[in-house]
Amino acid sequence: MLRSMVSLALLLAVLQVSHGQRIKRLTACLTDQTLRIDCAYERKTTNPLSYEFRLSKDATEGTVVAGNFKVASVAYKQRTNVTTTNNLVCLYLNGFSTNDEGVYTCKLKITSDYEDMQSRNISVVKAQLAKCAGISVFIQNTSWLLLLLLSLPLLQAVDFVSL
Repeated sequence: MLRSMVSLALLLAVLQVSHGQRIKRLTACLTDQTLRIDCAYERKTTNPLSYEFRLSKDATEGTVVAGNFKVASVAYKQRTNVTTTNNLVCLYLNGFSTNDEGVYTCKLKITSDYEDMQSRNISVVKAQLAKCAGISVFIQNTSWLLLLLLSLPLLQAVDFVSL
């Protein structure tokens, strides 16, 4: 009896981990004077996503820059834009300056998920930021590349492409 209860508890723990979302990477780059922070995550449900970006300049919890479950600080509300896709939340902060440097935190929570809120931090210093590359959008979502590779034999069959 005890062995079956331990097995059941282990199975439930594994199912909880495999069911929820997990932040895979958090990156930051700069285009002109716009900071872009990409919070890429693994999504395994279709439940609604709650997100929040925070900026901390010291050991405190920080200031809400953007989000859909807490109101953004007045200083950032008019300067931010957030886009979401199935596995990526992007923060755009216009007019980025050295005053906006610090540790940015991406927090994600999927409604009715077994896991608690997931979060990841990235330190952002203007002088050390990479320039955003246009191709990086395609790299983050490679389904278009897979579709192209899978369609090559079909295109060859109708003499559209010759290799």
